[in-house]
Amino acid sequence: MSFASGKFAYALCDYCGQRYGYSELRKNWKGYKVCPDDYEAKEPQLEPSRHRGDAVALKDPRPDIIEPPSVDMQSAEYLSFQSVGSASGTTDMRPYPVGP
Repeated sequence: MSFASGKFAYALCDYCGQRYGYSELRKNWKGYKVCPDDYEAKEPQLEPSRHRGDAVALKDPRPDIIEPPSVDMQSAEYLSFQSVGSASGTTDMRPYPVGP
């Protein structure tokens, strides 16, 4: 549907009541036709915020790698609470062997 351009038409501002050219009036966010002096843009606080949910899962998860310990201190070969340094009075901190 086509409308006339309103080149010679006049309209009243819905806020101040002054006469303006029809093409000068703008529709504000409340739906009123207002003059350029009374026009106010919509405040950003009035828009609902877009909130996406928190991420829960990883995109490409990898399993944990279980590596063997480098020195097994629980074996029968070593005492885990005594070192060579503490038995001989020196500062050597190697594990103390159990066997002869």
